[in-house]
Amino acid sequence: MADAVERPNGQNVEEDAIVLDAKGLRALAHPVRVQLVGLLRKYGPSTATRLAERLGVNSGTASYHLRQLGAAGFVEEDTERGNARERWWRSVHRTTWFNDPELAEREPEAALAYQQSIAAIYTLRTQQTLNGLQTMPRAWRNAFDMSDWALRLTPEEAATLYRELTDVIARYRRDAPETAASAPVGAERVAVITQILPELDAPAASSLPSGPQEEEGSPTS
Repeated sequence: MADAVERPNGQNVEEDAIVLDAKGLRALAHPVRVQLVGLLRKYGPSTATRLAERLGVNSGTASYHLRQLGAAGFVEEDTERGNARERWWRSVHRTTWFNDPELAEREPEAALAYQQSIAAIYTLRTQQTLNGLQTMPRAWRNAFDMSDWALRLTPEEAATLYRELTDVIARYRRDAPETAASAPVGAERVAVITQILPELDAPAASSLPSGPQEEEGSPTS
């Protein structure tokens, strides 16, 4: 539901992205707000009532958080769609970048709340796909993948790995409500989630028990 990107410093930011500052980070330090922004980016303009139905909250709650997001510059009223009885909202940006380690140190509680919301949303996305996997066409079941690889890297190597992964992803067609109609026949929305998770307290290789081990990185599809 959220379109969030956390990247190392030094990378170019897309024109349709917002880089979080302290005000923006505090505004997004609530899971409902993160989800509202994500829904507007994913499906296009909507009303508080419709968004509330998707999230399972009441329309008053959705309206309140949309107003807070509007005050922070993440969403705005879609005046072309709205009327006297119904307010429509749209996202101002396509992606969010959180790439300031110093900001995370200055606002640790807001940074943690935001990142925990993103992690929960990623988990929900995975579970929703798994729940519908058996009813998908075979071609999409075969394309589904959940893999992990254990690497031993320096911080500099990890940053390089991330840049290389994002360069590969950037070669493919981005999803947006306004471009869906022009996509090739058979194209569907695909979520690619990257995670680089340092495990600094993991035991060293010499302390691990010896014996046969299952190879990591194999797809589960």
